[in-house]
Amino acid sequence: MATFLENSYSIITQDATDQPTLQELKTQLEKGNDDMKIETMKRILGVMLSGDPMAVLLMHIIRFVMPSKDKRLKKLLYHYYEICPKHDNNGKLRQEWILVCNGIRLDLQHPNEYIRGNTLRFLTKLREAELFEPLLAPARQCLEHRHAYVRKNAVFAIASIFQNFEHLIPDAPDLIANFLKEENDVTAKRNAFAALASISHEKALEYLSGIFDGISNADELLQLVELEFIRKDAVTNAQNKARYLRLIFDLLEANTSTVVYEAASSLTALTKNPVAVKAAASKFVELAIKEPDNNVKLIVLEKVDVLRQKNDGILEDLTMDILRVLSSPDLDVRKKALDIAMALVNSRNVEEVVLLLQKELRKTVDEQMDKSSEYRSLLIHSIHQCAIKFSAVASNVIGSLMEFVADFSSTSAVDVITFIKEVVEKFPQLRSSIVERLVSTLSEVRAGKVYRGALWIVGEYSQNETDIRDAWRRIRSSLGEIPILTSEQRALEEIQNKDGAEVEQVNGHAKAAHTGSTKVLADGTYATESALTSQASEKSRLEAVKAASKPPLRQLILEGDYYLATVLSSTLTKLVMRHAEISKDEKRTNALRAEAMLIMISIIRVGQSHFVKSPIDEDSLDRIMTCVRSLAEFQQKKEVETVFLEDTRKAFRSMVQAEDKKRAEKDAAEKAKTAVQVDDVVSIRQLSKKATLDSTDDFDVDLEKATGGDAATEDMSSKLNRVVQLTGFSDAVYAEAYVKVQQFDIVLDVLLVNQRMETLQNLTVEFATLGDLKVVEKPSVQNLAPHDFLNVQATIKVSSTDTGVIFGNIVYDGPSSTETNVVILNDLHVDIMDYIQPAYCTETQFRAMWTEFEWENKVNINSKGKSLREFLKQLMACTNMTCLTPEASMKGDCQFLSANLYARSVFGEDALANVSVEKEGENGPITGFVRIRSRSQGLALSLGSLKGLKGP
Repeated sequence: MATFLENSYSIITQDATDQPTLQELKTQLEKGNDDMKIETMKRILGVMLSGDPMAVLLMHIIRFVMPSKDKRLKKLLYHYYEICPKHDNNGKLRQEWILVCNGIRLDLQHPNEYIRGNTLRFLTKLREAELFEPLLAPARQCLEHRHAYVRKNAVFAIASIFQNFEHLIPDAPDLIANFLKEENDVTAKRNAFAALASISHEKALEYLSGIFDGISNADELLQLVELEFIRKDAVTNAQNKARYLRLIFDLLEANTSTVVYEAASSLTALTKNPVAVKAAASKFVELAIKEPDNNVKLIVLEKVDVLRQKNDGILEDLTMDILRVLSSPDLDVRKKALDIAMALVNSRNVEEVVLLLQKELRKTVDEQMDKSSEYRSLLIHSIHQCAIKFSAVASNVIGSLMEFVADFSSTSAVDVITFIKEVVEKFPQLRSSIVERLVSTLSEVRAGKVYRGALWIVGEYSQNETDIRDAWRRIRSSLGEIPILTSEQRALEEIQNKDGAEVEQVNGHAKAAHTGSTKVLADGTYATESALTSQASEKSRLEAVKAASKPPLRQLILEGDYYLATVLSSTLTKLVMRHAEISKDEKRTNALRAEAMLIMISIIRVGQSHFVKSPIDEDSLDRIMTCVRSLAEFQQKKEVETVFLEDTRKAFRSMVQAEDKKRAEKDAAEKAKTAVQVDDVVSIRQLSKKATLDSTDDFDVDLEKATGGDAATEDMSSKLNRVVQLTGFSDAVYAEAYVKVQQFDIVLDVLLVNQRMETLQNLTVEFATLGDLKVVEKPSVQNLAPHDFLNVQATIKVSSTDTGVIFGNIVYDGPSSTETNVVILNDLHVDIMDYIQPAYCTETQFRAMWTEFEWENKVNINSKGKSLREFLKQLMACTNMTCLTPEASMKGDCQFLSANLYARSVFGEDALANVSVEKEGENGPITGFVRIRSRSQGLALSLGSLKGLKGP
């Protein structure tokens, strides 16, 4: 409470433009009505908060504002009293404050309760002992006022006077304690107890002991302030902790969510007992379920997550309760709940968790929900984690997921196929059933990416003749009639013959010619069909052939998905080679080989025809021809068979092992945070000094962070690095600025030094900006004495991560009233690295954003770095980006390096980068380029212009 009173300020905002002169302000105070005086006082307060004390207006305000009866004007008057200088240059109280003190005393006795309460609030901010002496008696009388509004402010005023000048009112603790016993108003009692706790811990404890049994039935406001006192008292008076814990357990069943939240927080602050921790976490989860506000849900879920991290293995029974939060429609809340649940899942509850997740997954298919695709991806990822951790549920999970592959969107289905790849590699006993079910779904899949993944799995893990034959039959069914070109040509000819049959026969002979033919129209008239009409008709027939219904695999290939065609060719090659390896039926093997070759050549032929949307590319053509040659030669060259059947699976196995290693390292790092080493010092509270106890309250820590307390720990060297010189040493005014970045604002604390022997009048610092910056607080006009210095502040609002420039000048009047002097300031460039933070996303998310974002900045690289890996580290450091490419993919020495980087700004903007560089020889330069993509042009350009991006 003492800290609260010390740091309470009243802020009046004002537009810095059109500031009136001192004489105009005096005239408006003298001759204006109450409304004009209110506007004038607001202007005066705005100027004062900008740095000008306006002390010369004190007498005018006493004469023309203090006698007013307008409550709004009274409130502004006390704001002025709060920040107005009260001492002269010699440190003595100014004489005018005797009149002010008399006015304050009269307001403390005013019949209007609002004016009394406002005056009492001003007393909590007054720090001059000379002014308090005539005000003590009326302030004490306000404790007995009939209005609770006056009484609740009076107790804070009495406590503030006691804290700062104990000798003026030594009986304040007894006074407030007696007031507590007689007071009936809840708000006044709450304020009185908070005030008593801040000035006399013993008196507050004595009062609390007297009403301890009734706390559980007290009003919400009283319960909250008493819980705060209990949390602090339990640290100093450990003998009371057992009684406090019983009370807090009772308050966990309170009717109000606020009290339940504070009680649960207090319980975890006082004890680490597993029963207490579990009870507190249970209440947090209940709040997350029943509270409608998404921010509240995120806050209490964060509390649960902190408890989970500090108390390993205690909250596992709450996993299903936490998953009830998935009923919330907000995606962030669902993501937080899933993250916590996945950290708590164990062998006892994994089956229940998976069943619930599968139920939620069905909802995303059956019901139309907001952001259903993102939620579906979260659920698939969570099910993936459960199956990888616990093999017992893997088979059930795979079966249920494969049922929805055809219904899922392309992104979700790709996630499922990726998951199936990992499971089929890690659990050999499930391979046969997975391949069987996957083969049965091939005819239903419509997405090319999903088909590629499914074909790869079928090609790698079809281990016996039955699997190979079933897979072959399904693939042929999905491909349709072969050769593809011949069947498509036949379909076109059938349409042409059908159209030709409609040609009118004249005298038993068809009317036809090279230049045209006669046709009977619908109305029975004759028309001549020209060559131009025949071309249009031919095109329409071709479009009809393309639009005809086809099997899914055939349709994808005809639409130009030649990457799928290469995967199909590779899969057929693997199936033929494995059949030759495990079967002695050479006739069957040769038949499969011939059919596979026919399919591959058929794909090439149709890819070079006019039946496809786009012709086949050279890379795909080379890959398919490689498969054809491999089928022809594999029995003579065993190394070809080794490449197809063994090397590809080894490469995938190494990827899976790398992911397992990464997950294990992450789990180990999480456990290390809460681990206790065997040689750690054992703390025994009864034998420790109070100073050595960890008595820091979590509430105080959070409050310190929220009020910028961490800034106090910043070392002086880092502060000096943020000082920027704005003018030269020979200028009439020397200026330098300390640049402080506060998330969405930039505060410029500017030091001005008058280097001349004359006073600089009407001196002002003017700032302007380029980019998404806006000046929201401008320094006021000042007079600067010879060799004097002054600090002024300017606030710049930042609205996006963009390159911004702050520039300006200092303007002051010369000896002549018509002469104006200007000092140009150096430009300040906004460092976007203050707003960019490393982040992580999946490969699927990265590819989706890369396709979606339209702004790209391609930066050419020419660096003299020692190695490609060092260049990558330097690039990550200078851009604050995270490398998404797995470490296993970049192992070894090579002259080429390609990697994906990702970061997010504090404004929620995504920044993607792809690095493609090579090193020319051992001592040669590093060349290549970095492609940066973002949703906005400014972020892409800003990242591309960073110093150090191109290397030393």
